[in-house]
Parts: sequence; C-alpha cells; structure tokens
Amino acid sequence: VQLQASGGGLVQAGGSLRLSCAASGLTFSRYAMGWFRQAPGKEREFVVGISWSGGNTYHADSVKGRFTISRDNAKNTVYLQMNSLKPEDTAVYYCAADKGPGVVSWGYDYWGQGTQVTVSS
Repeated sequence: VQLQASGGGLVQAGGSLRLSCAASGLTFSRYAMGWFRQAPGKEREFVVGISWSGGNTYHADSVKGRFTISRDNAKNTVYLQMNSLKPEDTAVYYCAADKGPGVVSWGYDYWGQGTQVTVSS
C-alpha cells in the first residue's frame, strides 16, 4: 500500500492550498481516509476524515469552516482544500487510510509520507 501526499508549500496567512493524496495497492473505495498533521515539537493530531463513500466527514474543531475533505474513488485520491490558512496550521500533513466504512479519528491502518505546509504571518 502506498499513499502519496502532495500539494504542500509556503503560503501567506489567509491564503489557500489544496493537498492531494493518491492511493495504490488497496481497494480505495473500501477505506475511510483521513488527514493528520504534526507541527514541530507537537504530537500528531487528527484534522479531518471522510467515509469510504464520501457521504460523511468529521472535522477537528480547529479547522471547521476552513478545511474541506473530498475524495474521488475513480481516481483513488483524497483531497484537502485548506482556506483561510493561519500560521498555526503550519505542520507536516499526512494522509491515512482506515479499513472500514465510517469516519474515525484514530487507529488508521496505512500512512503516507507527509507534505510540508508552512503559513507565514
């Protein structure tokens, strides 16, 4: 199983970025997907997840109203649209896959390598 995250970069506060995560080696439509992040000196935290059908999502309070997760099962890809970015969103962002239909915030089975997002003030 491989999860390849991309789309990170440097952006000013208030700006937007779109992350992508391409999955291979698994039946993508049978996995819930999630995005996590880890800032320097902090533990990795759950950001947002989406069910295998795409019908349900769950957001951490810190990103509600700003971040949107979506998926394209035909392309084996999950996306994270990040708007109104803040300096505190700076972190390495990881995508992850969980074998099961529902959205979860822990216990994911597979992880990608991460992509750096830096938000300048």
